[in-house]
Amino acid sequence: MLLDAELSQLVLVDYQTRLMPAIFEAPLVLANAVLLAQVAKLMQVPVWGTEENPSRLGENPPELRALCQRTLAKMQFSAVEEGLGEWLRPPVKAPAGNARSLPKHLQKPSSTPVARNSIVIAGCEAHVCLLQTSLHLLEDGFDVWVVTDACSSSTERLRDAAFDRLAGAGADLVTTEMVAFEWLRSAEHPQFKPVLALLKQGHRRA
Repeated sequence: MLLDAELSQLVLVDYQTRLMPAIFEAPLVLANAVLLAQVAKLMQVPVWGTEENPSRLGENPPELRALCQRTLAKMQFSAVEEGLGEWLRPPVKAPAGNARSLPKHLQKPSSTPVARNSIVIAGCEAHVCLLQTSLHLLEDGFDVWVVTDACSSSTERLRDAAFDRLAGAGADLVTTEMVAFEWLRSAEHPQFKPVLALLKQGHRRA
């Protein structure tokens, strides 16, 4: 199954200023997170952030925070435990009056938003907050896509153990470029050139 931009949301977990110095390959991981968020904005994919105990670990970097629609401050390791799932589900509008009893040609078209059940997620630490949030999202019926080159932990071994567990639980493991090109689907997409320019910038930084 390919990712569909119209059915996707992006969640960026805990790239916090006092945490990142302890993270394996932190500069590359953060750069890919920013790149993901920039591509998501071009593709009109909602972007959400989380921060674990920000009074102790600091906020996410300003360039990342600015790309998020909202950022959830949390104390639980799983952001789902603190309401992330409610952010990801579209609000259900109650039908007004007895509109459903009207003939079809007089009924207003449904304004119920499309469910975006494909959650593209990345963050730190992969074996703690990213893992627990992703497992809870899977339990709640979301499709979860973990962006491996935008995730890390304090050691490579801990990061890879998280990937093994997530794959076994049913998450799809992808990369930043896989996400970008699956959201685009075609070189004829109107955002193809801007997205390609961002990816080339990322290659120059790597």
